Amino acid sequence: MSTDQKILVTSALPYANGPIHLGHLAGAYLTADFYVRYKRLTGADVAFICGSDEHGVAITIAAEKAGKKPQDIVDRFHKMNKEVFEEFGISFDYYGRTSSDTHRETSQEFFKKLYEQGFFKKKVEKQLYDPKKDMFLPDRYVKGTCPNCGFEEAYGDQCENCGTSLSPTELKNPVSALSGEVPELKETTHWYMPLGEVQPKLEEWVDTWDGWKANVTGQVRSWLNDGLSDRAATRDLSWGVPVPVEGGEGKVLYVWFDAPIGYISATKEWAKASGEVDKWKDFWQDQNTELYHFIGKDNIVFHCIMFPILLMEHGDYVLPKNVPANEFLNLEGKKLSTSRGWAVWLHEYLEDFKPDLLRYALGSTLPETKDADFSWKEFQSRVNNELADVLGNFVFRALSFTDKYAESKVPELIEPSDLDRKTLQLIEGQKDKITDSLERFRFKEALSETMELARIGNRYFTETEPWKSRKDDPVSCGNTLNVSLQICAALSMLLEPFIPDSAAEIRSQLSLSDEFSWSNIKAGILPKDHNISTGKILFEKIEDEEIEAQLEKLENRAAENEDAVDLPELRDNIEFNDFMKLDLRAGKILTAEKIEKSNKLLKFTVDIGVEKRTIVSGIAKFYKPDELIGKQVCVVANLAPKKLMGVESKGMILMAENPEGDLRFVETDATPGSQIS
Repeated sequence: MSTDQKILVTSALPYANGPIHLGHLAGAYLTADFYVRYKRLTGADVAFICGSDEHGVAITIAAEKAGKKPQDIVDRFHKMNKEVFEEFGISFDYYGRTSSDTHRETSQEFFKKLYEQGFFKKKVEKQLYDPKKDMFLPDRYVKGTCPNCGFEEAYGDQCENCGTSLSPTELKNPVSALSGEVPELKETTHWYMPLGEVQPKLEEWVDTWDGWKANVTGQVRSWLNDGLSDRAATRDLSWGVPVPVEGGEGKVLYVWFDAPIGYISATKEWAKASGEVDKWKDFWQDQNTELYHFIGKDNIVFHCIMFPILLMEHGDYVLPKNVPANEFLNLEGKKLSTSRGWAVWLHEYLEDFKPDLLRYALGSTLPETKDADFSWKEFQSRVNNELADVLGNFVFRALSFTDKYAESKVPELIEPSDLDRKTLQLIEGQKDKITDSLERFRFKEALSETMELARIGNRYFTETEPWKSRKDDPVSCGNTLNVSLQICAALSMLLEPFIPDSAAEIRSQLSLSDEFSWSNIKAGILPKDHNISTGKILFEKIEDEEIEAQLEKLENRAAENEDAVDLPELRDNIEFNDFMKLDLRAGKILTAEKIEKSNKLLKFTVDIGVEKRTIVSGIAKFYKPDELIGKQVCVVANLAPKKLMGVESKGMILMAENPEGDLRFVETDATPGSQIS
């Protein structure tokens, strides 16, 4: 069935600075593919667009570490990631790249139009500059002390301890991550997006949202409540899309300005490749088109605030109808960390298992509304207990029995019993539930309801006992096989969005065409005497040894990277007298409590011998207050007081970050007040 509905689906452009891991898959790509495959079956005209984000600091940092040019890095990972997506069945219509000529031209045209409309603010300002490297420092190239929580390893764009968004000039004691030098302030010119000025227009649009996830609306409302401020659209870098206006020499478009435009440029390339050069306009400039961005929660602000503002101000483009963002996926109870080797790379997964197994396991554990956890043992359980024992077992029973006792033909349904009729009705009942869940982006629920139909089939087959009725009631036996095969046929179609390879195999065993639509899914798909094939095992069970091997691989990689964790470079030498200015004292924590309205900060009363001090520290996610009472710590006692969340903090408790990213106290057994030297 064909419709006039046009749907444009995008998945977040992955940085081409490393391979894809299962956290990426669960966050932005698997759910988008579920939705796209379903919508295609409804007859909608769908364009599924993605590509490599090949600009920005993440790329230049990867190139710097590898001693290569940025282009070498992006060429390698663009090819690798494109191939792994294809192997996992992520059915992009086009997978582009932001280093392409089309993208450069599209981004520059976009910028120039906004420039000519007077959208940008031009500012001459002072930014941090590394004299040793002779370059201005992008935000991720600056590290220092967070002005909010005092964390000493904050980056210039965000403190990863308390989550505060920052600019490099806000950091205390900033140093260049490239050279370790203390940067200097130097004048430069940039163009800014005046987000605050257009906030009312954005808020009007946000007020029209219907059916958006609470995690998305909550984050956006929080930003709006705080008030939007000017945001840079350009930066001083040599790698990226050159700024196309006078005065832009040596500058590039900020990556979060040009990256979302990559969706548009990739759609242009897709249209050109299809032989219809202007087809992209049907998806970006027809207000009847529905645009959906599938992303992880770290991209919500960019896709729900910044990019929509750019689209509004340009005036020629549709706005997102929904942004079904997912939360984060953890691994074996720990935060995914590529630098620490705590990750499962998809290209390595494919060396041992089939794509559908992970598509199903992740689909059942999606972080749709809160962070979720992937474990290898749960993966094994999902495959063995659900795919093999429920779905595979039911399909094999139905087809094998038909092959053996009904000459591999679908028996006629004759005077069906109430149970037969009720079970057939459940096919369309489950389809309605699955459809409703998919339309509301509840993919975990949709997959569960699909598997429930297989459970219904198993229970029905067991209850009707065809192995008995084939001898004393062949009509009843034939009815059981007919109903069971109809369920198998429906499953072969309903499973298509989730586990396409397995769904195609079921259709092959049922001698069904791969050409079908969502409207075809109903009771009675198979006519009487329809020929089927001999039933084959769909899913082999995963042995404990295979899972142990995966866990061992994960642990070994983490151990290998434990000593190879990226550590900040040593800072320049200081004079002994500079060190002696620090008053380091042994202290004992007397009280500890959470600060109201803060998820990160704890307030301590610390005995430092000569007096008792109030000290605030951003370590709430690592420790519970009650477990800290009596702990002996090291304190910087002569740090200037600072107010954090309304509480004056007088000093700093010294901490160290372990390879897992957790903060640990620098402890001492000395009497409180003892000097540390």
